[in-house]
Amino acid sequence: MNKRERHARILEIVRQHRLSSQEALREQLLALGAEVAQATLSRDIRELRLVKVPDASGTSHYAVPEEWDSTPALAALLPTLFAGAEGVGNLLVVHTLKGGAQTVAAGIDWESWPEVLGTIAGDDTILLILRDASALQDVQTRLESMAGAGED
Repeated sequence: MNKRERHARILEIVRQHRLSSQEALREQLLALGAEVAQATLSRDIRELRLVKVPDASGTSHYAVPEEWDSTPALAALLPTLFAGAEGVGNLLVVHTLKGGAQTVAAGIDWESWPEVLGTIAGDDTILLILRDASALQDVQTRLESMAGAGED
């Protein structure tokens, strides 16, 4: 089963069953003939933007928030919306086109980069708070690279 087929099966399973763990999801896939490593399944969950949501009893299960189905990935957003970035210490300010900051910040949050503690977005400016000042240049370079900054 290739990645596209696996992703389709995962979405189908999550929409039909309330699964509270990766292991339960892995078992469902296995029942369909798809043996998947835990690391691959973790990556699939992130790529598909699955989230765990609580139900009335307080237990959580995987879900596909419908409003996120059409949210483009960060790599698709940045070339269009990125205007620049500069930082100091563990703070990186990212400038976007007017109205683009919240969408780009949501994309950064979804990336779950370990260096990023969190984002705060306005209309055209995002404040990235980094866990450590030593990550500033790496994160800035990664964003600029994804945006194609400096390429002509």
